[in-house]
Amino acid sequence: MNAVKRAQVLIVEDDLALQKQIKWALDRFESVTAHDRDGALAQFRRAAAPVVTMDLGLPPDADSVGEGFALLEALLGLDPAVKVIVLSGQSDRANACRAVELGAYDFLAKPLEADLLNMTVERALRVYELQAENARLRALAPSQALAGLITRDEQMLRVCRTIEKVARSNATVMLLGESGTGKEILAQGVHGASRRSGKFVAINCAAIPETLLESELFGYEKGAFTGAAKTTVGRIETADGGTLFLDEIGDLPAPLQAKLLRFLQERKIERLGGRQEIAIDTRVVCATHQDLGALIKEAHFREDLYYRLAEIVVDIPPLRERRGDAVLLAHAFLKRSADEQRSALRFTEDALAAIERHPWPGNVRQLLNVVKRAAIMAEGNRVGRDDLGLSADEAASPVEESFDLRTVRDAAERDAVVRALAHANGNVVKTAELLGVSRPTLYDLINRLAIRADR
Repeated sequence: MNAVKRAQVLIVEDDLALQKQIKWALDRFESVTAHDRDGALAQFRRAAAPVVTMDLGLPPDADSVGEGFALLEALLGLDPAVKVIVLSGQSDRANACRAVELGAYDFLAKPLEADLLNMTVERALRVYELQAENARLRALAPSQALAGLITRDEQMLRVCRTIEKVARSNATVMLLGESGTGKEILAQGVHGASRRSGKFVAINCAAIPETLLESELFGYEKGAFTGAAKTTVGRIETADGGTLFLDEIGDLPAPLQAKLLRFLQERKIERLGGRQEIAIDTRVVCATHQDLGALIKEAHFREDLYYRLAEIVVDIPPLRERRGDAVLLAHAFLKRSADEQRSALRFTEDALAAIERHPWPGNVRQLLNVVKRAAIMAEGNRVGRDDLGLSADEAASPVEESFDLRTVRDAAERDAVVRALAHANGNVVKTAELLGVSRPTLYDLINRLAIRADR
């Protein structure tokens, strides 16, 4: 499973004598060559070289710079981080400067000085590596608000990064996902990562009877209806300066949809029985497991309300699609569920296999309940498959197809490492044993594939 060593430099030059001269000058670097745009793009897709040296005059029109600029644009389109060094004649200096403005890393004038070329390529490689490392660290470091979220799955890490980005704005966020996927935790993450100092206020639109939901949301004045003995502030008003989380928004009754839409437009409310408008500054986050598009077609949900609520839409993947997360979460839940006398409680291998293969229709909520029950029912310090009540022969989720060998290899390696880390509960020594690699090789894989080694 060791990574295949890729080329460090792609040399694009139609003059074969000069191409050899450049290759000899850069003999300390792994390099591949091409003489035209099509060949260069094919080599770049195959070798993924972080540095490219290229002439702007390329066949079939070597006297023009059109092919060179087309290649530069294509290379940056494939990898915006690639460092392109333009090798230009004295008369091409203006075009070389234009290439730098368009995204090339640097340019060198011909005839080339070997030492200067080596130094420029070495510096470009170093900048590429530093930028890649910074991007990897940013991807792996969750915000404080999401620090408690347990995942190594790429999809969920992307969701976390999206949450961190949108939290800094005032945009209304809609969280879509099956029941039990953690929509409220992510809503709290939006609030926690925002600059808002007010409260996080949640209300489940499906759990409160329609006759009471309006007063719960908007509040009421004393005497507004029978039993209204005092003025009561609603959830929207309570969330002033903070975040209002509307869970199961798809179950909001039609009359309240119109009233909520007016609030979102005006940012003002009137309590039941009141005549005074009250200005409210609250961030709205909503969530549902329902297909709102289908509800809109059936006239059960207002389309104009949907577009007010769906300024930012975040799709949360179900647990069965999160590679390695079921086992990772199960370890964490078991640790929380075990009492002090049973702190050494562990899963057996068949229990871990059953957890990994189970489709988890109830997602994280179901997994938590299963682990809690198993921790109570287990005899001794081991939780077995029978304690979980899960079948061990359920089909695993299918892997998305790809024909690119590098993509297939990286995806397979990442899947194996993530699953092994989850299986070993983060123990690097045991993970390396499961994968049949040395610890240094495992660390290289973790770094190259941008895998969170912690929880």
